[in-house]
Amino acid sequence: MRTCVLSREEAPRDGLIRLALSPDGEVLPDVRAKAPGRGAWIGVTRAELDASGKKLKGVLARAFKGAELRIPEDLGARIEDQLQRNALDRLGLEFKAGHVVIGGDRIQESARSGRLHLLLHASDAGEDGARKLAQAWRVGSDREGSGLRGLTLPIPRTILSLALGRENVVHAGLTDAKAAARTSEALDRWLRFIGSDSTPRPCETASQGASALPSEASEDERQTEGL
Repeated sequence: MRTCVLSREEAPRDGLIRLALSPDGEVLPDVRAKAPGRGAWIGVTRAELDASGKKLKGVLARAFKGAELRIPEDLGARIEDQLQRNALDRLGLEFKAGHVVIGGDRIQESARSGRLHLLLHASDAGEDGARKLAQAWRVGSDREGSGLRGLTLPIPRTILSLALGRENVVHAGLTDAKAAARTSEALDRWLRFIGSDSTPRPCETASQGASALPSEASEDERQTEGL
């Protein structure tokens, strides 16, 4: 468990975002919590972080034991960028491991056979296509009449396609329960920070089945990894 320095609420560390100091005292996001040294944890949304003003500097000064620090004006944007990259990285890794299917026909087949655990759509996906896949998922998981549906990501198909290294990826489905849980965790951190109303929810049982690109580390990530 960790405590958010702004809200003072406790939460599991995997649900919070770690901040670290660069060698020159700049506060940087460390969303994978790998940078050495003292860290500070936040569990607020980007809007709350951006509105924190002087309070943020004060709580970070205490968290870093009075160290000289500099908070970049675009800290919220940097965190959002890293969270998006982390989520797309995870999705790309699961695709390479064979846990992700793409293409309407393949996803529908997996859904109707009860092998679908998480359904994702690009922000510019057609409503009809998304609705048909969700219906197939409900049928295959024996949950007709429920609110089970896919998650529309806040990225267009161009970014989703780049994350998976394929062309024109509009929908994606995860067919492994553990992979769906890992992906959901990464997506949930990202979406909660940006204040999205949608959160990914993998099925309860096995039968129920941006500008940032995943292939390159951001400058902030390279700096925190080198701390």
